Amino acid sequence: MSLKDKIKDNPSLKKAVHRMLIPKGEAAPRLWVKWFLNPFLHKKGSGSKIRRRTRIDVLPFNKFVMGKNSTIEDFCTINNGVGDVIIGDNSLIGMSNVIIGPVNIGNNVIMAQNIVVSALNHEYRDVTIPIHAQKILTNPIVIEDDCWIAANAVITSGVTIGKHSVVAANAVITKNVPPFSVAAGNPAKIIKQYDFEKQDWIRVP
Repeated sequence: MSLKDKIKDNPSLKKAVHRMLIPKGEAAPRLWVKWFLNPFLHKKGSGSKIRRRTRIDVLPFNKFVMGKNSTIEDFCTINNGVGDVIIGDNSLIGMSNVIIGPVNIGNNVIMAQNIVVSALNHEYRDVTIPIHAQKILTNPIVIEDDCWIAANAVITSGVTIGKHSVVAANAVITKNVPPFSVAAGNPAKIIKQYDFEKQDWIRVP
């Protein structure tokens, strides 16, 4: 059994390790984790940039990976506390985006401003327990290659956005978006798809 599995299987040990990494009641890791652990455990491809005014809440027990020539702009929050965050090559995470793993973002993805991509949910159904005390639920989000996510979009847990698709501004994505599609609205619907025979984007009735 690996050390990681031993920690997961022992609640007392898991709690103690968690407190070593993160102050009580917070999501941001301690400074020693940022300075001495994360640079050696997380991968950042050549030419990739994380702007100075970002909140990178990444911890050593889950992956944080950036491919080559990708950028995370100012005022973003990136959190891998409950799941891996993986960003491919040549992708742009625009200003003030929030990404909470598990999230896998492909290559050549453009994300505009003020986008929320959260694979985390809170259980709420037991009315005898405050919601904050109920368990956390996660379901991975996948954004495939060549997508464009416009400003103020929200992408909810468990969703896959197919290759070369567009998510319109202010859209709320609650279901999978097929490849080569345009999704808009709240909740979002597919309004266009690319027809390879006609070589054109066709409006969906």
